Order: sequence, then structure tokens, then C-alpha cells
Amino acid sequence: MNKAVVIVAGGSGSRMKSEIPKQFIEWCSKPILMHTIEKFYAFDKNMNIVLVLPSEQFEPWHELCQKHQFSIPLSLTDGGNTRFESVKNGLSLIKEECLIGIHDGVRPLVSIQTLNNCFSMAQEKESAVPVTDSFESIRQIEDSKSKAVNRDNYKMVQTPQVFLFSKLKKAYNQPFDPLFTDDASVYEKAGYTINLCQGNRENIKITTPIDLAIGAALKQLDDENS
Repeated sequence: MNKAVVIVAGGSGSRMKSEIPKQFIEWCSKPILMHTIEKFYAFDKNMNIVLVLPSEQFEPWHELCQKHQFSIPLSLTDGGNTRFESVKNGLSLIKEECLIGIHDGVRPLVSIQTLNNCFSMAQEKESAVPVTDSFESIRQIEDSKSKAVNRDNYKMVQTPQVFLFSKLKKAYNQPFDPLFTDDASVYEKAGYTINLCQGNRENIKITTPIDLAIGAALKQLDDENS
């Protein structure tokens, strides 16, 4: 089955303490977003790539593409006021049945193995959400008190989250719910089953200056091992 991905990159630079939108910050020689797109292109050069940006960021994006001679083919569409709306806008550009991944634009360290895990499981089971184990102790808050819980019962969720397109499209026809924190929660609310697959621990979301530094170190290790 054909593959597609909607890469959502609508963030600002507020938590990064930068005037530049975080996805455009130059990191390891080029904007973070370009590293992310390159990873999907390396995985499958025939993949239909849809990039979702706020309309006011279209011109800066085109300027960055010229500066860095970035020419990976993709479709560009406007984002919405919420991530839910942005994903829905991206899905509107997909015109045929496929396996569709939704990915955060500032997760450039997703591994090829994770992409293969996600798309292979979705091919078999119609959904795949990459997760990693929790290595920290976890406490649950109830009525202003906390209690220890078994961390083995909890997973850390990543992207890309991959689904059969027709089902995800139907799920996104639901009214918005504040509990929709990712695509899996939208898909699950529509009555569909979420299947978990192995992600990679390096697949962090780069949103703060600390993430930038950690991500650069992780990328250097990845480059040395590739």
C-alpha cells in the first residue's frame, strides 16, 4: 500500500526563547524541519509528504529552501488554530487510500527502524503508535495527593502515528475534544483500536534549548554509527 505523511509544524519559538519558529531554527547545519523531512524521504522516496505550516510562515520556508538548496517534493498547506485543525487540513490533501503517518515537525531523530516498525504494523493492523518504556519513576495525582504506580504499565508516546487513511479521515470528522492530545486519541475516540509498536528513545521532540543540545549530541552519535 502507498505511504503518506502529514508533518505538522505550527509551533512558535516561545519555549525555545527564540524569535524564530522552532521548526526553522538552524540545527546541525540546517533547519530542524528539513532534517525531519529528509528522514521520511530517506525511508521511502515515493512517499507523499504533506507539510502543514501557518500561512505567514510560507514565505520564510520558501526562502530557507532556496538558502539550503532543499528540493524534496512535498505539498504545503495552511495550519489551523489547533493541532486537530492542522492535521485535518493536511489530511484534506490526501486523495486516495494509503497508510498515513502524522508526525511532529520537530522530531528529526526518528529512526528508519521506527518508521519501518510503524508502517509495517499499520499495514497489518491498520494502526501503529510508537512508544518507549518509561525509565523514570511515576506518581499519580489524586485529590491533591500522590501515589506510586508501576511504571511498567505506562509507555511514552511518540510520532509518527500511522493509520489506514480512510479510518483516520473518518475519525477527524468528529467534533474537537480538548482531550485530543495526539492522533491516537482522536482515532480511539472514533471507536478504533490502537496498536503499539517500538519507537526509539532518541526520537525526542525538540522544543527547548536543552532539547537542542541533547538532540545535537544524539545526532552526532547517530551519524557516527551510520
